[in-house]
Amino acid sequence: MPDQRFFEVASEIALDDVLGLTFATLAPGAHGAGQSISGCAPLSVAGATEAAYFSDRRYLENLRRTRAGFAFVPEADIAHVPEGTLPLISRSPQASWSRLAAKLYSARRHEGAQAIHPSAHIEEGVTLGVGVIVGQGAEIGRGTSIEAYTVIGPGCQIGRNCRIGAQATIYCALIGDGVHLASGVRIGEAGFGVSGDHEGLIDVPQLGRVILQDHVSIGAGTCVDRGAYDDTVIGEASKIDNMVQIAHNVKLGRNVIVAAHSGLSGSVQVGDGAMFGGRAGVIDHIEIGAGAKVAAGAVVFKDVPAGQMWSGFPAKPSRQFLREAAWLSKAATKDKG
Repeated sequence: MPDQRFFEVASEIALDDVLGLTFATLAPGAHGAGQSISGCAPLSVAGATEAAYFSDRRYLENLRRTRAGFAFVPEADIAHVPEGTLPLISRSPQASWSRLAAKLYSARRHEGAQAIHPSAHIEEGVTLGVGVIVGQGAEIGRGTSIEAYTVIGPGCQIGRNCRIGAQATIYCALIGDGVHLASGVRIGEAGFGVSGDHEGLIDVPQLGRVILQDHVSIGAGTCVDRGAYDDTVIGEASKIDNMVQIAHNVKLGRNVIVAAHSGLSGSVQVGDGAMFGGRAGVIDHIEIGAGAKVAAGAVVFKDVPAGQMWSGFPAKPSRQFLREAAWLSKAATKDKG
């Protein structure tokens, strides 16, 4: 269930209405009369009244083991749906799930005309600049300073002795003590998830949170997206430079350094003490080991073992990359001669 401090949750939806909304159909011989769906979740965690979806054969075992009451699946995969789960046939299962999730959940936004909502809890010693907005149910710890025109969204929790620069926006986030966010950071906006069906492209609802642990530092203009369903987590004392993109579900360990213009794609896992040079990139679902280093401008397509340094495009162990570059340079010079 998405965190209700950050998301409005609609009442359950009758199965007949779900089928019309999502362009899905019941499997032959299936009966769903009188049933309703109350939530959306991944295959691995969905419960008896929730809907999941299957569209990637890498997760076939998750489908076979799911306890979801309902599952959007392609017709060819009905045989893999376990007993107790009602198959909902869809040509675009993720799009069907997304349409349902968008109906059930919506991100909370600031209510009322007052800049500081009466239900917000602000400890003594907090400094708020001109034009700061604090949403309903938000909590801000003592000694924290928030500069002009920053928005703290509903339900957000900010620890003690934090510094937040001007014109930052913070949604769907839990922030520890001693965190420094520079001007213009964007914390907790929706991650980039897109699906599509015969009606066209649609956004996949992003229903997770951002967790910034103690003493994290994030530079100006950097974006840290909330999780798609799980959390995006930035570990204790990690330092992120200006203009960095941290996508949904990324997990950074402690004391990680990310230099400017780098981008970490969805669900990247980074071990403690790893380092990224400027303009480094990592594709989705990659694991970067503890103490690993990714050189400036490198683009990582494979897991990087702990303690290694990788360079280049596509990235590879730096010694290998340098040997290949030296050989290529010599070969090019020889050809000219």
